[in-house]
Amino acid sequence: MYLVKQSIGLLATPLMIALVIGVVAGICRGFGRRKSAGWLLVSSFTVIYLGAISPVSNALLARLEHRYAPLPEDMPLPAVEFVVVLGSGYTPHDGVPVTAALDEDGLVRITEGIRLLRRLRNAHLVVSGGAPPGQMPPALGFALLAQELGVGESSLIVLDRALDTGAEAKSVFSLLGTTPFLMVTSAYHMPRAMRLMERKGAHPIPAPTGQRVNESAHAGWGSLLPTASGLQNTDRALHEYLGFAAIAAGIG
Repeated sequence: MYLVKQSIGLLATPLMIALVIGVVAGICRGFGRRKSAGWLLVSSFTVIYLGAISPVSNALLARLEHRYAPLPEDMPLPAVEFVVVLGSGYTPHDGVPVTAALDEDGLVRITEGIRLLRRLRNAHLVVSGGAPPGQMPPALGFALLAQELGVGESSLIVLDRALDTGAEAKSVFSLLGTTPFLMVTSAYHMPRAMRLMERKGAHPIPAPTGQRVNESAHAGWGSLLPTASGLQNTDRALHEYLGFAAIAAGIG
């Protein structure tokens, strides 16, 4: 099931959708249906363009990121004993430092988790995230960075077997039960993570980080130019909406 979900997720991106439409256009042209092929090619380029401009990507992400507000900086944190950081990507290679081996989302998540840990007294840091055979679990990368930044081994709990957010929810609930905890993950991922955790019976307190939408930024004509970051953000949003669809279908 994990591989099926990963495969569907890889296909549900603007570039892959555009590629599929382009292939269909080529087939239509091969059968002499030039008008249909032309419209399909226009559709293909339209999908790429819309997915790569910030008004579209920001609109998709904002609905996710605004669901849960960041923890206030000018107020004490909730009195909890655990800070849970959800997994992301980790690809150690060629002796690169752990900060380079963790992906962008993962680096932001673990940094925020350590920051919150230091604001609490006698709390534990729970790092989560497994990987398929042959790959390194992100939880191990989180743990390595946390220890290098001064988190003691006695304050660290590693959950390195869960392959997706649903499995992470199960392993966190097995560890903490109904004990409340701060949950750190990317702001766009927080709504789905909260849904899955609460369905398992856990009691997370959202601590979103890595917000990507800045609505106070000036949106001039340049926002209509396609960018790689726009495509990335659209990919992230579509992945989350697909995840919600999987939850609704009972396979999340």
